[in-house]
Amino acid sequence: MTVTRAEIADHLEGAFASGPQKGGGLATAAELQGARPEVIELLARLPEGTYSTLRDLWEHLPDVPRGT
Repeated sequence: MTVTRAEIADHLEGAFASGPQKGGGLATAAELQGARPEVIELLARLPEGTYSTLRDLWEHLPDVPRGT
C-alpha cells in the first residue's frame, strides 16, 4: 500500500502544536500515533532540518501522492 500525504497528515495532526519539529521527531510522532512502518520510514528519511508545518514536508516528498 502506497503512503499518501493524507495518511502522513492523519498521523502528524497535532505534531506542530508545540512549534517546529525536527525530521526525526516527526517520525517518532507518527509512530506514537500508530503509523504504519512505511510512513515512519518515509518520515525518518527527511533531510535534517526543522519543519514548521506539514507544507514544509511536501517539497521534500514530491513523489508522495495526495490521497488514494
